[in-house]
Amino acid sequence: MKLNICPLLVWLSVFVSTTFFQEASAQAEFTTWGNLTGIRVDGQLMTFEGSLCVVNADWSRIRQTARERQEIRFSREGEKQIFTYRMDSLFFTETITNTGSGTATVEVTFTSKVDTTMAGAFFRLDLPAAFYADSKVQLIAPAELSLSETIPNGQNEYLRVPAGGVRFTSPYRQLEVMLNEPAEIIVKADPTQPNGVVQVYLTIATDSIKTGQTNSKTFTIKATGDIDKEPLELRVFPAHKGREFAGIGGNFRLQNPKADPQVIDYSLENLRVAWSRVEMPWGFWHPEENTDPIAAAKNGNLHERVKAAMEMAQRLDKMGIPVILSAWFPPEWAADGPIQFRPQGGVYGNALDSAKTDKIYQSIADYIQYLKDQYGVEIVMFSFNESDLGINVRQTPKEHAQLIKGLGAYLAARGLNTKLLLGDTADANGWPFTLATLEDPETYPYIGAVSFHSWRGYSDENLYRWHDIANRINVPLLVGEGSIDAGAWRYPAIFEEPTYALDEINLYTRILAICEPLSILQWQLTSDYSAMSGGGVFGNDEDPLYPTQRFWNLKQLGATPEGVFAMPITSNKKDVTAAALGNNDQNTFAIHLVNNGSNRQATLSGLPSGIKELHIYVTNQEKSMEEGKRIRVTNGKAQFMLEAASYTTLMSK
Repeated sequence: MKLNICPLLVWLSVFVSTTFFQEASAQAEFTTWGNLTGIRVDGQLMTFEGSLCVVNADWSRIRQTARERQEIRFSREGEKQIFTYRMDSLFFTETITNTGSGTATVEVTFTSKVDTTMAGAFFRLDLPAAFYADSKVQLIAPAELSLSETIPNGQNEYLRVPAGGVRFTSPYRQLEVMLNEPAEIIVKADPTQPNGVVQVYLTIATDSIKTGQTNSKTFTIKATGDIDKEPLELRVFPAHKGREFAGIGGNFRLQNPKADPQVIDYSLENLRVAWSRVEMPWGFWHPEENTDPIAAAKNGNLHERVKAAMEMAQRLDKMGIPVILSAWFPPEWAADGPIQFRPQGGVYGNALDSAKTDKIYQSIADYIQYLKDQYGVEIVMFSFNESDLGINVRQTPKEHAQLIKGLGAYLAARGLNTKLLLGDTADANGWPFTLATLEDPETYPYIGAVSFHSWRGYSDENLYRWHDIANRINVPLLVGEGSIDAGAWRYPAIFEEPTYALDEINLYTRILAICEPLSILQWQLTSDYSAMSGGGVFGNDEDPLYPTQRFWNLKQLGATPEGVFAMPITSNKKDVTAAALGNNDQNTFAIHLVNNGSNRQATLSGLPSGIKELHIYVTNQEKSMEEGKRIRVTNGKAQFMLEAASYTTLMSK
């Protein structure tokens, strides 16, 4: 990797070009924890990462804003997106504002609660090597320096110079950053990656910070570059029939008696829900070891939490929706040690008391039996929620395998058809948790499906692992909890951001294409992590209940016809995610596309001769599953316009 810098390290220039950037619409995009991911220009995302970081005195440690590494709050005020952070004794406020013409402004203010010594606090830009490795760098309004002061401090540094701004120019991308007042700018290579990113440290404060001292800086970022408007070529292969997709599902764990009912009603009335998952409030069902929970329930001692959960299961079952039962907290008697409501020493949850195994099996089976006898609900599958992590029952892989084999056999012996979920892991990278079960064929008869939750670790490699695990034992694959940020309940305003909505549906489309799941169960179709807002959801009592962009994404995905199967589809554009589903016998097809780039003409080929037209639906920041003009199909080929930063679905019926 090289960064072209002229003699004396930079072109020392006070010239600021007024024609350097094209006039174009723009929108800053960011992660749920506030790191900038780029600026959209004419729908094209000019990618980079902007984060806050604190560097200790000798640069041996860098604390950077990242997923679940700091306390976060988020709010929006018009065009301003406001993040507040805490890093140890440092408190930051970051305000991101879209200012048009490919421009965003970032204002950072921070205060220290104690005297702090450090190399500095910075706003850092990570520029991808694919676009910036060979770029030229130009300082804007540099300070006057002696030659010795410009010598880089460290072998990975390209420059360290005070200036009012900096500009990077490459053949395909340009980026300019202006500071509201001059400060030291450091440009470094990332030593962890041979062909890694270019790192730009923009100084907010340096050296010692006194208690109560406040520092602030404002950065104006302009981005532009080539807009990829080349046509999109898609091809579907209907002859290769994969696994069935039944439709979207939902979690219905009841936690908010005031706000949940209206959201559940709206969801069930407006979505086609194919699968469901409810809670078993185990601790309330069987709080005392030496009592008979069925007898207690029949005597009128059924806890309200249990009653509500059972009625929820009954409602779903009556709608013909299969019901999965999952337990979070165990009763005290079933746990090994006192119930841990918070992690202790970084360890979550409780192991089960191995001396109480028979009683545990009986207690769970009694709950399933009572649901069947008194509410007419036959539970399809059971799991302990995220037991690989301990939310809140904690198991080893071998204990998980033993549960499947032992509880599965016990349920079968009692005449119950309920099977066990394999996995139901906290994240997509949790597949090693299933290996002990896969090595024990005696578990196979009791496995109803494989399940993972999609909060973290959803790389292509991990998603392919889950696909292969389900294929190995020939059972369906479920995404037991679908979404992208497990910590977002702390800053729920993020749920209404278009970036979150597009990232979430992009993940679901990738999962459809790679994993071929039977269903993706949204977390949740209640007021928790809701795709609805208003009506008291997330504390919004001012507005009536209304669906957000995320809800329309779910509705559009849920409109996929029943009885379809995964089919391969190819795309010539990396920034377009595609998944194909179809049924050749019925000439029923659904093509789901997430375009992370600009508007572009698209051609879809490979469709069967029986398909004569396609319906097209689009959801984005402006459209809510809006139907466009029907698309004619000629000789298996369809042409249409794909909108920028949008979720598009083509359906034959």
